[in-house]
Amino acid sequence: MNREDFPILKNNVIYLDSGATTLKPKCVIDKISDYYTNYSANTHRGDYDLSLKVDYEYENARDIIKDFINAKFREEIIFTSGTTDSINIIANGFFRNILDQNDEIIITKSEHASNIMPWFKIAKEVGCKIKYIPLDENYHVTIENFKKEITQNTKLISLAHITNVVGDIRPIKEITELAHEIGAFVVVDGAQSVGHIKTDVQDLDVDFLAFSGHKMCGPTGIGVLYGRKELLDNVIPTNLGGGMNESFDDEDNVLLKELPHRLEAGTPPIAEAIGLGEAIKYLSNIGMDNIHKYEMELKNYLIDKLVKIPHLDIINIKSDSGVIAFNVDKIFSQDVAYYLNKYHICVRAGSHCAKVLKSETHVANTLRVSLYFYNTKEEIDMLVHLLSDKDRIEKEMLL
Repeated sequence: MNREDFPILKNNVIYLDSGATTLKPKCVIDKISDYYTNYSANTHRGDYDLSLKVDYEYENARDIIKDFINAKFREEIIFTSGTTDSINIIANGFFRNILDQNDEIIITKSEHASNIMPWFKIAKEVGCKIKYIPLDENYHVTIENFKKEITQNTKLISLAHITNVVGDIRPIKEITELAHEIGAFVVVDGAQSVGHIKTDVQDLDVDFLAFSGHKMCGPTGIGVLYGRKELLDNVIPTNLGGGMNESFDDEDNVLLKELPHRLEAGTPPIAEAIGLGEAIKYLSNIGMDNIHKYEMELKNYLIDKLVKIPHLDIINIKSDSGVIAFNVDKIFSQDVAYYLNKYHICVRAGSHCAKVLKSETHVANTLRVSLYFYNTKEEIDMLVHLLSDKDRIEKEMLL
C-alpha cells in the first residue's frame, strides 16, 4: 500500500521495524526541505514575511494535529521532542505536585520505559505506591483485571494504548470511565497507536495523551502532548526561557504566556512540527481505518506462517496490531537479527525498552517484527523463508 511514496524502499530493503521508527514518505521529506530551502526563519520571533510564513505553517500543523485526534481546543496541543518528553513534562510538572504518599499509580509490566521510569521517580520522591494490572494468559490488559487493582486511593492510571512488544490494544475508554468515577486521572502513551488506529481523545475521554512524530511517518525530534485545557493550565513548566514568557523584570515579576506557548520554551522544532503536520495529512488521506485493516491482514498472514515453523516460539500470537515478538529456539535474538540483516531485512532484537515484561514472559530478549501499511505479503514470505531453516541460520551465523 502506497510503497511508491517511500524513496528508501528503492534501496532493496525489507523494513520490518516500524515500531522503532517509521519510514518517511516523499511528501514529508519535501515539506521539510521546503521550509529549510524557502522560508527558514524562526517562529513567533519576527514581523517580516518569512517569519509570518513560518508562524502560519507551524500553527497550522498544530491545528492539523488537533483535528486528527479530535481535541476540543488548539491550546490542548503542546509540541515536545517526543513521547518520552511529553510524559516527563506532566510527570514532573503536574503529577509531582498533586500526588502524595497515600496515592496509587497503576501501570502494567508491559509498558515501555518511557511510561514506567518517570512514575518510578515520582513514586520514590513522594512515597506513593506503584501497582500493576495483572496481565492475562496472552499478556493483555482486561477490564476484569483492571477492576482488581483500582481502589479509592488510585490517583493515576498510565497505560500504552498499544504496547510495543505484546501489541495488545487496551480498553482505554472503559478504563477511563471507571477511573473518572473515583476521580483518578488517565494518561495514555500513544506512541504505538496514534499512527495505526483512529484516536479520538474526546471519545476516549482521556486526560493526557503523548505520542511521537517519527512513529507515524513524521520526522524525529517532534512529539505531542495532548491534555485537557483545564489540566494543562495547571502544569508547572519544567523548562523556562524564551518564547514562553510575556515579561520578566526580576524574580518577583515574571509573567508567563497562555497555552500552548507557556509549555514550549525556547526555539521549537519548527521543521519537525511542519513535517509532522504533513505526515498526518498523508495518513488521513489513506485513512486510519484502512491502515489498521491492512496491518491486521498482514499480521494474520505472518502469524499463520510462523506458527507452522516448529523451532519458533511466538510470544504474542493474539496480537491486536502489527507487532509480533518471537524467538528461534536456542539462538540468541541478536544473532538471528544479524543473520536477517545479511538479506537486507530489518527487525528489532532485544528487550525493546520493556525490561519489566520479562518477569511475565520469562524471556529477556526477543525478535520483533512491527508491520506498517508499506509492507507486503511478499516481504513476509521472504522473512518466513529465511526463518524456516534453523540449520541455515546456525551455519550462516558462523560465516
